[in-house]
Amino acid sequence: MKAVEVAPNVLVYKSLDHSVFDFLKNYSKVCLLADENTKKHCYPLIKDYLPANHTVFQIESGEENKNLKTCELIWQFLTDQSVDRKSILINLGGGVIGDMGGFCAATFKRGIDFVQMPTTLLSQVDASVGGKLGIDFKGFKNHIGVFKMPRKVIVYPNFLKTLSDRELVSGYAEVVKHALIKDKDHWKQLKKIEDLNQIEWDVVIPHSIEIKADVVEEDPFEYGVRKILNFGHTIGHAIESHFLETSNHKLLHGEAIAVGMICESYLSLKKDLIDENVLNNINSHFNSIFPIVSFTDEDIEQILPLVIQDKKNSHGKINLSILKGAGTAIYDQEFSLEEIKESINYYRENIPALNKN
Repeated sequence: MKAVEVAPNVLVYKSLDHSVFDFLKNYSKVCLLADENTKKHCYPLIKDYLPANHTVFQIESGEENKNLKTCELIWQFLTDQSVDRKSILINLGGGVIGDMGGFCAATFKRGIDFVQMPTTLLSQVDASVGGKLGIDFKGFKNHIGVFKMPRKVIVYPNFLKTLSDRELVSGYAEVVKHALIKDKDHWKQLKKIEDLNQIEWDVVIPHSIEIKADVVEEDPFEYGVRKILNFGHTIGHAIESHFLETSNHKLLHGEAIAVGMICESYLSLKKDLIDENVLNNINSHFNSIFPIVSFTDEDIEQILPLVIQDKKNSHGKINLSILKGAGTAIYDQEFSLEEIKESINYYRENIPALNKN
C-alpha cells in the first residue's frame, strides 16, 4: 500500500491493507491499546489486517484517566500477556492513548517497541509526532514522562470521520499553531477559513506534520528551538488542568490551547513583537472557529499557580514561547504572573465581546 512518508517513520495512508502491518510479523507478541470509542469505531477498520493472535486492552477515555492508576492497569495487562522485550504495543487512539500507551511501552521492562496509530486530528498532526510521552500527576499536565520515538506512526485521515465536530475543532488548534509559529503563507490561507468542512485534510495533515517534524529533527529533546511548539501551551495547559480538576465542564486540549494562543499573542503584542493587525486577525479567526471559554476571578486566581509548574520554566522564572510576527516564534521569553493574569483578562474582556458582534 503506497504511503506518503512525511517524516522518518511517519507515514500517511489514504487506505489500509495487510501490507501496512507486515512489519508486525517479526514481533513475539502484538498488543493493542484502545479506549471505548476507538475500540468501537476504529478497531474494526484495522482488525482484519493485524496478526490473528493479537490481543486488545481497553481503558477509559479522557484526560482525567491519563494517570499512574491507568498505567498500572496497562502494565498489568502486558504482564498477564507475558509480553517480552521483543513484543510491540499499538496505541490506537488520540493524544491520551498515544501519550500514556507510549509511556507504558517505553518503561515496561525498560522499553518495548510501540506504534502510534492516531485517530484524532489533534494526535495526527501533533501528539503522535516527536517522541514526547507522559501522564498527568496531581493535576499537573504531562508532569511525568520520557522521550522515546515510536517504531512507526501510521496516520490514516479517514479516522477523522469517526470524530465529533468538537473533537475536530480541538485538533485544528494545533494546525493553526504550526502555521503561526513556522509558516506565514499557510496562516494566510487558514485565516480565511470559516468552516472546517472546507479543509482538505489529506493535504493539511501531512503539511502540519512536516512543520512539527522539521522542528523536532532540529532539537529532539527540547533544549532550544523545539520550545516554539509550546506556543499557547504554558497558559493553555494551566487552563486545561484547572477546568479538568474544578469544573463539570471540562475543556478539550485544543479548546484550552486556543485560549492560550490568544493570551500569548497578546503578550507578544505587549513586547512589540507583533502589531495589532496580527493580533486582531488571530482573534477574529479563533473567534469564528473555537468556543468561548468563560472565566471568573476565582478561576484566574486558581490558574496562575498552575502556570508556575510548567516544564519550560526554570530558576523560578516563567518562560513562554511567543510570536515574532505571524509565521515566526521565539522561546524562553520571561513573563511575570501579573502579566499572565493580564493576558487572561484580555481574553475575558475582548473575545466574548467579539462573539457578540
